[in-house]
Amino acid sequence: MLRSVLARAVPSSTPPSLRRLRVAVAVLFGLDGFVFGSWAARVPDVSAATGAGHTALGVALLCLSLGALACMQATGALCTRFGTGRVAALAGVAASLSAVLPGLAGTLPALCAGLFLFGAVTGAVNVAANSVGVQVEARAGRPLLSGLHAAFSGGGLVGALVGGLASSVMGVAPHLAGVAIVGLVAMAWAGPVLVRGDRPEPAADLRAPAAEGTRSARPTGVLVLLGAVAGATAYGEGALSDWGALHLREQLAAAPALAAAGYAGFSSAMAAGRLAGGRLVLALGERRLLVGGSLLAAAGALAAVTTTSLPVALAGFVLVGLGLANVFPLAIARAGALGGPSGVALSTTVGYTGLLGGPPVIGFLAEHAGLPAALGTVALMAVLAAVLVLGIEGEQVRRPPLPRRGWTQPVLFGRRPVAVVLRPVGVVLRPAAARAHVGACSYVRDLQLLELG
Repeated sequence: MLRSVLARAVPSSTPPSLRRLRVAVAVLFGLDGFVFGSWAARVPDVSAATGAGHTALGVALLCLSLGALACMQATGALCTRFGTGRVAALAGVAASLSAVLPGLAGTLPALCAGLFLFGAVTGAVNVAANSVGVQVEARAGRPLLSGLHAAFSGGGLVGALVGGLASSVMGVAPHLAGVAIVGLVAMAWAGPVLVRGDRPEPAADLRAPAAEGTRSARPTGVLVLLGAVAGATAYGEGALSDWGALHLREQLAAAPALAAAGYAGFSSAMAAGRLAGGRLVLALGERRLLVGGSLLAAAGALAAVTTTSLPVALAGFVLVGLGLANVFPLAIARAGALGGPSGVALSTTVGYTGLLGGPPVIGFLAEHAGLPAALGTVALMAVLAAVLVLGIEGEQVRRPPLPRRGWTQPVLFGRRPVAVVLRPVGVVLRPAAARAHVGACSYVRDLQLLELG
C-alpha cells in the first residue's frame, strides 16, 4: 500500500527552482523543530497527567527513541527507491498528524504507544529532510545543510515559546491539536514542491563512482564514525529538550513559561550558531570549531546543573546550544555526500541514538542520582565528542564528487581548512590510503579518499 501511495506522487515535468526547493526543505526542517519543541515544552504537563515519575517517563521516552530508530533505516531505503522528496512530503504530513498523540494519552501505556508512533514519523522526517538537504547542497554547489538545520532550531524555539505560553492557558491536547493544524498547513505548500523536486533517479548523483579495479562499497566505517561524533553531541540536545524544563521547574522553582525559556534559549543559540557555521569554519578551522564548541557546551552544561541561580542556568543552556550548533549538520552532510540517502540513514541512526536514547538514560539516572547529576552527563558526552574528533589521524576525509563544479569547502575534521574542488560525476578518481581510529578501533580502512583539487 505504501508503495502505491509513493508511486502515485509523480513529479511534474517542470521541477521547482533551486530557491523554491530550498525554502520547502527549510519549511520541513522548521516544522520538525516546531513539533519537537512543542512536545518538549509540554513534557512536565504530560508527565503529571499520566502520573509518570522519572523512571516511568524515561521508559516512555525510550519508546519514542525506539520508534525513531526503527524507522530510520527503512526511510533511507524508501528515499533511494521512490525519491527523497516524495518520502519527505509524506513524512512531514505524518509528523503533523502524530503531534496530537502525546496529548491524548491518559495512562502510561497509552503514552508509550503514542510516543512510539510519534518517534517513528519524526525519525522518518529527519532522514528524509537531511537527504533532500544534501541534494540541495549538490544542486547549489555550496554548503547549505547547517543553515537548513538552523531552521530546525528556529522551529524548536518557536515551538518551545508557544508551548510555554500555552501551558498557562490551555491543556496539552488542544495545544498539540493546534500544532498539528499548523503543520498540515505548512505541508500543503511545501509537500508538492518537495515531490516535484525529485529526479528520476533520486540518489544517483550522490554516489561516488568506484575507482577502476576496486569494488563499489558503501564506506560503512566512516559513516559510523561520523554518526558517533554526531551522536555524542546530539545526546545533549535530546537531554535538554525532554528534561531541561523539568530541571528548571523542580530544582530552581521556575514558572512554566520561564522553564520553557530554557529550551527556547538553547534552540535560539543553536540556530544562531548554525547560521554562522560556514563563516566560523573558514575563520577557525573545523578541528578548532568542533573541539572548542564541544568544550564550550560541556562548560555550559556544568554551569546549568550546578548553579542555584535561574539566570545562570539559562545562560548555561545558551552556551550548550552555541557549542553544539554545527557538529551534527557537518557530520550528516558528509555522510550524505559519501553514501547518499542510505549513508544519511546509517549516520543519522547512529547519531540519533544519542539524541533519542539520552532522555531515557537520564530518566534512569535521575531516579537514582537526582536530575542535576543525570543532566551532568551532557558535559561528559560533549567531552567525548571532542575526544572523537581529536582521535582522527591520517589524511583528512574528503568529500566525494557532486554534480556541480567549483564547490570549495573546508574538510571535516581537518587540522585547518582544506580547499577541495568537487569533480563532476563520471570522473575516475585515484584511491588513496586513509586511517582513522578511536581508541584501538579502526573505522575507515575501507574508505577510498578522493583526489584533492
